[in-house]
Amino acid sequence: MSFTIHRPVADDWEAFRDLRLRMLRDTPIAYGETLKQALRLDDDEWRSRALRAVQSGNTAAVAVAQDGAWVGIMRGYVSQRRGPMLVGVFVDPGARGAGAGVADALLDVVVEWARGEGNALRLDVHADNPRAIAFYRRRGFEDTGRRIPYELPPFGEELEMELRL
Repeated sequence: MSFTIHRPVADDWEAFRDLRLRMLRDTPIAYGETLKQALRLDDDEWRSRALRAVQSGNTAAVAVAQDGAWVGIMRGYVSQRRGPMLVGVFVDPGARGAGAGVADALLDVVVEWARGEGNALRLDVHADNPRAIAFYRRRGFEDTGRRIPYELPPFGEELEMELRL
């Protein structure tokens, strides 16, 4: 698949919103927010969320297909308690798989950013998301043993994974 990596800016809020809504429809156990909640947000909130990508202690990378469609995103932020965190991970179903290279390219951007922020990159992933867990393991993330209750239906738990930098 042919794509470019784009560093989103605040003016990309509409594309960010549209991708976020696709994310929530595709994998509702992955984002700590329901589609119903996201659909109630106003444009100012979407602008604010898109702006985070360019604020200090944050990063984001988007994969953009040749036709201009956003087909993947990964974000990072620095948690005061846990250090650099990988969040908001999504690759469109048509752009998934190691052969497509989208997830790997996006993760490379976030890993490079995290190297300047700490000695490990952490993430939380729902225990019932084996595709994501397999990707993270392939990229060197290890299960830390820490478990976090997932507070939205279908509930369950998230596991923390860590990549030493």
